[in-house]
Amino acid sequence: MSQPVGQEQIWERLRDVYDPELHRSIVDLGMVGEVTVDGDHVRVLIKLTVAGCPLKAEIQRRVSTALAELPGIESVMVSLDTMTDEERAAARETVSPGISKPSPFAEDGVGTTVVAVASGKGGVGKSSVTANLAVALAATGRTVGLLDADVYGYSIPRMMGVQRQAVMVDDLMLPVEAFGVRIMSIGFLTEEDSPVIWRGPMLHKALTSFVAETYWDDPDFLLVDLPPGTGDVSLSVAQLLPRAALLVVTTPQLAAQRVARRAAMMAHRVDLPVVGVLENMSGFVAPDTGHRYDVFGSGGGEQLASELGRPLIGQIPLEPSVAEAGDAGTPLVAAGNGSPAADALRGAADRLLDELAAMARANGASGSLEHTSADTS
Repeated sequence: MSQPVGQEQIWERLRDVYDPELHRSIVDLGMVGEVTVDGDHVRVLIKLTVAGCPLKAEIQRRVSTALAELPGIESVMVSLDTMTDEERAAARETVSPGISKPSPFAEDGVGTTVVAVASGKGGVGKSSVTANLAVALAATGRTVGLLDADVYGYSIPRMMGVQRQAVMVDDLMLPVEAFGVRIMSIGFLTEEDSPVIWRGPMLHKALTSFVAETYWDDPDFLLVDLPPGTGDVSLSVAQLLPRAALLVVTTPQLAAQRVARRAAMMAHRVDLPVVGVLENMSGFVAPDTGHRYDVFGSGGGEQLASELGRPLIGQIPLEPSVAEAGDAGTPLVAAGNGSPAADALRGAADRLLDELAAMARANGASGSLEHTSADTS
């Protein structure tokens, strides 16, 4: 006959249960209230950080599963309550003690590598590329954040299949996680299809909040989906994320390549290194005949990479499945699709890792990137 389970065993097991958004032990966060053991029956009170927590069912499941694995436990009852203001403030201080600087990613010794993805013009599939690269990097075991900096034309929430609002713990925003990627977007704070009608100062304030007041929890990589153009948002990102590297996305078309070059020139002006060029919509291969059609021309990505003196990270073929997956809320690389585009996106993520590591070694850095010489003027 097994020995009765004691309070100490219960608390030890609960310490191994992590909040799915804060990535900390629910015991350390002060989320565990009263624990009652009655023979082989256990009752636990969990205090949620906010009322109506969207992941409360997942927290209940994790607690129930963890305690049910203890020998001698026949039933587990998990009830829910909400933290008091004081308890919530203590939990917030546990995960992120104060905000002393406008950008935690600007500090020395930061272990996060930041990659801003730019195209200069719209319609080249930059957001789709960014979402798929983020998911591909997360699939390698890295922790990845994705900041949707395209405030006016945000599309990342739909592409990543996220429909719920972001949660606030006091003054700290929690990213919404999907496919192993931590995501923040203005789309989590506004109604879908509602236009964002702001002037430059409001944009900068919002981006500062997304960078400094979001609980990113020191990811290995932070990908930033930049809007088209080289205006306010790009300048704010350069100021808030001065250690970022720029990945330039273009199509093979000459017009797109020339506009993308302006984005690279902007990066050079604000001392952001260009890590490489990625050519999207690189050609359509007919599935029935195998014949390749260069719908948007050819050579634009290679030419731009040559002009910038940076590598061509990848060439993503034109496939309807890319757009279909994004519209369905499942990025292509997460859809289990063995298509050429999915393979090319995974290959581009691997090449991006290699180039970032090479840039870090060249600058004697680890986990952050300094400016490298790629004269785009």
